[in-house]
Parts: sequence; structure tokens; C-alpha cells
Amino acid sequence: MKFSVRILLSFLLFTSFILVVGCTNEANQEQEKPIRIGLLQIDDSLPFFVAEEEGLFEKHNVQIQLIPFSAARDKDLALEAGELDGVLTDLIVTALIKKGGTDVRVVSLALGATPEEGRFAILTAPNSDIESLAELQDVPIAISNNTIIHYLAEKMFQNVDLDAKSIKTQSIPDLKIRLEALLEGKDVKLALLPDPLASLAEQYGAKAIIDDTKLNRNLSQSVIIFREDVLTSNREAVRNVLKAHQEGAQLINNNPEKYNSLLIEKARIPESLVETYPMPTFTPGSLPTEEMVEEVMTWMVEKDLLKEAFSYEDIVDEILREN
Repeated sequence: MKFSVRILLSFLLFTSFILVVGCTNEANQEQEKPIRIGLLQIDDSLPFFVAEEEGLFEKHNVQIQLIPFSAARDKDLALEAGELDGVLTDLIVTALIKKGGTDVRVVSLALGATPEEGRFAILTAPNSDIESLAELQDVPIAISNNTIIHYLAEKMFQNVDLDAKSIKTQSIPDLKIRLEALLEGKDVKLALLPDPLASLAEQYGAKAIIDDTKLNRNLSQSVIIFREDVLTSNREAVRNVLKAHQEGAQLINNNPEKYNSLLIEKARIPESLVETYPMPTFTPGSLPTEEMVEEVMTWMVEKDLLKEAFSYEDIVDEILREN
């Protein structure tokens, strides 16, 4: 009888050992799988590249692949196809991806916590005779319809007491073509552009008539989003990615000159702007406010981009606030 009990105990201990080893191996395999993040080569992505250069991902024991994309749509499709775990994007794209059936959540702001972060401007063509804000009301603005640029155009109008509902637009989705058309000044008299293209347009004679960094609040937020299944299965790794990202942002704020050459390389700053283009500042570890999310969702419903607005909880994961 004692012999049988010893055999049973030995079997149970052996089985437990196998289960523990198996679970540990699975965990290690999960940690060894790199987190894949899709990025555009713009100012907003710089903290990721600084974190990579300074070894901050290794410091926080997380493997990562930063995958650059030249087209935003290609990046978003890769996320939806499961080829990426997270991307840097905006709140409108986040809601559209979610609407399309891929459950995603915002885990951090990239830029846009303060008015100075992430410049967009409505510019007049170099040959334009527009001098006052009131003259904007009847002139079509070159934008990309039903995007964050469209949202910004209307919000910028509202913030300078112009009627956003009567705004006239002409759709030129490609930023470079929009810039060229503005500088040519024949068919396009106004355009909304982000930096560095807005600064480049100014260098060639365009005039910024509304600059969102000079308004009383930021209207344009870029955000870092992750698929919900990744947040569920690999939460600790995502948390460590965000820690490295925050440290990268703080390093930029503390010593911007050190990372100027990296900005020029990674954000593809035009050569003519290299000497004058300002280093962006960041607010590490910040989330969009409920007001930011609600305004975007309301606008999307008004434009028939959504049938119903997503709630703040639908859009935002508060992983940054977890210990």
C-alpha cells in the first residue's frame, strides 16, 4: 500500500513538473516573439527610433521590430491582416479599423497633448491675395476628405470663429501633390498641410493663415494603438514597449540637439529645412482625454463614418496607468 502511494506521489510530482516546464517554455516563447510596430517616417515616430538607438527596448527586456511604411493605408492594412501588433495612427483611423472588425485600443498619445505638439497649418498659395480670416470662408481648401485633415480643417475654422459647416473643400489625398498644387497656385489657393511640408511651403512663399500650434488647444492627436488580442496575450511586453517609448521621448526633451540628425533621417526632413526645422517636444506617458475622443467620435457620426460613436472605454486602454 505504501509502495503504491509512493508511486502515485512520484507520478503526481513528475506530472506537475512537466506542466510547470511546459508553461514556462510557452511563456518564454511568447516573450521571444518580437512586438511588431508599423510607423510612418514622421516627427511623431521619433521616440521609437531614439529608444531603438539608445537600447531602451533591451533595457526593458522586450524584443521589438520597428517597421517603416511610406503609405499610411499599407500600414493599417498590415495591422488588420495580423502582420503588425501595433501602429502609430490617429483617432479617426483607430475608429475605422475598429468598425472594420479589428478590435484595437489606444495605449498612448504620440503627439498632441499640448497645442505645440504636432503642427498643422492652413496655408495660402504664394500668389494668393487672401489677407484675412474672413476671406477663407468662400475659398476651397485642399484636404483629404473624411480623414483627420478634414476634421482639423473644420475644427480650425471653429476655433477662429468661422462657420465650419459652410467650409468648401477640394480633395487631394496625396500630400506631395497637395503641396505642389498649392505652390503652383493655379487650381489650389488654400491647403491644409502638416509639418515639415507646411514649413517647406512657407519657405517657398506660402503663408500660414491658421496655425494649430497657436490655438488655445491641440486639435490633432496622433496615437499608438495595439490589437486587443495582443494586449490580452502579451500585456507585459506592450507595457515594456511603452516604458521604452516614454524614456525615448524624455531623452529628446532633455537633449534635443543630440537627436537632430536622427530626426532629419527618420522624419525625412527636406534638405532646405535642415538648419531651421525645430525639434518636436513630447509629453511622455499621456493618454487622449475623454473630450478629445468624444469630439472625434461625434464628428465621425455627423459625417456618416460611424453609425454610433464608440465610447472612451471602447477606444482607450489605460495600460499606462497600471502599476
